[in-house]
Amino acid sequence: MSLAVEFHYDFGSPNTYFCHRVIPEIVERTGQSFTYFPVLLGGLFKATNNRSPMEQFADVKNKREYQARETERFITRHTLADYKFNPHFPVNTLHLMRGAVFASHQDYYALYIEAMYQCMWEQGKDMSDLEVVAESLTTHGLPADEIVFGMQDPAIKQELIDNTARSVERGAFGSPTFFVGDEMFFGKDRLREVEEEIIAQLG
Repeated sequence: MSLAVEFHYDFGSPNTYFCHRVIPEIVERTGQSFTYFPVLLGGLFKATNNRSPMEQFADVKNKREYQARETERFITRHTLADYKFNPHFPVNTLHLMRGAVFASHQDYYALYIEAMYQCMWEQGKDMSDLEVVAESLTTHGLPADEIVFGMQDPAIKQELIDNTARSVERGAFGSPTFFVGDEMFFGKDRLREVEEEIIAQLG
């Protein structure tokens, strides 16, 4: 039996990186694959009147410190020693996410995702710079010219807009968001519940 399990992601969110690193563990335990569904986080925020946690909780005493400690615990629990906070954060990921949409129609989609996550959250590159993106694609053995050209395709731009709208219509307000069938889960801290829901629906 195969379930419809979707991961709605934007490279700009470190929490989606953490999820990307943990998803293979869930796949191994459940035998269910995840469909990576590219969305634009800024578009989600705008459509739902949401804001980033940095903005939302900037004036809440102890909140940011607690979130930092939670992140440390998550990194330790899942042995994510390669993680490095991107010094250019927040990064405009419009080019990257258009590239993800383009790559989703190619046989190197998984390689593209892995490469961009490494560049963003392990190598600390300024991935809002298209020249840096092109150089990074080449370094990772990806067809940089083809992908950069694809980012400019009006159909690809529209698909990213449509993806983001579809995500909002299904209930999303940020990323990482997961759908197991019609059940939605938000945030890296819901990965256990995502796995439990997969198992329940398989049962």
